[in-house]
Amino acid sequence: MSSPDPQVRGARNRSTPAIGDGPPNRGPVVAVTGAATGIGELLARRLAASDEVKQVIAIDERRGEVSEAQWHILDVRDPAIAEKLRGVDVVVHLALDLDLEADAAARTAYNVRGTQTVLTAAAAAGVHRVVLCTSAMVYGALPDNDVPLSEDAELRATAEATGVGDLLEIERLGRRAPRAHPGLNVTVVRPTVLVGGTDTALTRYFESPRLLVVAGSRPTWQFCHVDDLVSALEYAALEKVDGEFAVGCDGWLEQDQVEELSGIRRMELPSAVALGAAARLHRIGLTPSPAGDLAYTMHPWVVSVSRLHDAGWRPRWTNEEVLAALLEEVEGRHTLAGRRLGRKDATAAGAAGATVALLGTAALVRRARKARRRL
Repeated sequence: MSSPDPQVRGARNRSTPAIGDGPPNRGPVVAVTGAATGIGELLARRLAASDEVKQVIAIDERRGEVSEAQWHILDVRDPAIAEKLRGVDVVVHLALDLDLEADAAARTAYNVRGTQTVLTAAAAAGVHRVVLCTSAMVYGALPDNDVPLSEDAELRATAEATGVGDLLEIERLGRRAPRAHPGLNVTVVRPTVLVGGTDTALTRYFESPRLLVVAGSRPTWQFCHVDDLVSALEYAALEKVDGEFAVGCDGWLEQDQVEELSGIRRMELPSAVALGAAARLHRIGLTPSPAGDLAYTMHPWVVSVSRLHDAGWRPRWTNEEVLAALLEEVEGRHTLAGRRLGRKDATAAGAAGATVALLGTAALVRRARKARRRL
């Protein structure tokens, strides 16, 4: 999971302290997978600075820059990870590949096998809690969804959107693990639209020259800044909240509010046109986003965050503030139908008309055909 560079980067610590060395804190020993980059790095740094954590064990395929942590360099799919988890109380598993441009089969193999291995290794090592991070997308974006959804709502998503199939399988593994390994508890954290150095189909939506709105749909937007996700993961690691819960800003924004705040005008298209073009572009390999991603810009999927509230947690960011941060972050980027364009391509597409500017169908297909003829 990607995230912005941390505010402070400590010097590398080349020593390897034993678990429990350091200040005599009474809190848990917490292992973080994927700790060298992104959200994993931010969480490892936050936990290492906490008086409530005894020791941070950082696991990744390369050493990161959280010098206060004890580092283990290995792939989370390696069964040897079980030995590295001896003496650990809580594992926060953040070693996931959610890259839009990655090969889908390889991405799924990494995500599912990695989660299986971490859960099995944690149980074998005597870890009593594993924290998994998926997404509120697992609830599904459907026209009959309650607004907001209860955190106990049925998971009605399908595998048609980018990475959602992986997340559903990760959740299935998380539900099964305590039955297979009595004594192991699994906590699942589901952020809403994640913003802050992230690159997803939903953040790319705001890189387009117009906001695509499917006629007759009812988009709603609930954001989650990575800062708030990290603080929620800390709550889970410290066992201040458990079970399955969502994390995000309080409330939501309607599409009209998003357009007013962003200053980006809409282009409304019939459902058949929008979905058909998106499916065709993805099928011929011109865009990374399948047509299923559009559902999350069409139908509501905002979620209550009552379990975190009951535990005393509050978001530091509002939806309006996160949207402003997202717009600042994507300024200067140009995306059509989920595909990033260079400046020259973006200028040409902008002159091609509103529909093409949104979907890029004709221009991208012609470009692909010319490229194939040159081969």
